Amino acid sequence: MTSQPFSPAKPTAAFVGASWAALVLGVATFAVGLWNASMTRSEKGFYAAVLVLGLFAAVSLQKAVRDRAEGLPVSALYLGLSWSVIALSVVMLTVGLWNSGMALSEKGFYGLAFAMTLFGAVAVQKNVRDAMQYRAPAPAVAMADLQWNGRRADGSIAAG
Repeated sequence: MTSQPFSPAKPTAAFVGASWAALVLGVATFAVGLWNASMTRSEKGFYAAVLVLGLFAAVSLQKAVRDRAEGLPVSALYLGLSWSVIALSVVMLTVGLWNSGMALSEKGFYGLAFAMTLFGAVAVQKNVRDAMQYRAPAPAVAMADLQWNGRRADGSIAAG
């Protein structure tokens, strides 16, 4: 039985727009909140760094999970690190907000902006990946099928 490569549908314009809106609004509201906050620069830097860490980890995790689902090699170490860094960013934000002197409404504001930003980053990454695969669903010769000498796994010689 031959397995068919995963071929996603092209993402709709509405979902692409909603994803970008969630990402941009999340980052913008978090940044405006930090800009207007009455906290030290080091505290602002901490929250900004946590946001960047969370964004990077969310995109990295989405890519690793998607690669694995499509049969591309992803090490367990990388996947575990991606999950760990997401968890670390959430814990850092939670501990930072818990120990801050902010009002509960401000803490909720930062928490929701952070969550919205992470969701937006994952959704945008998914849309980018889906759109790329929709445009070019299957390469003529997959690089994973080639060995260093230009031979495919089945022994035939790759063209080009």
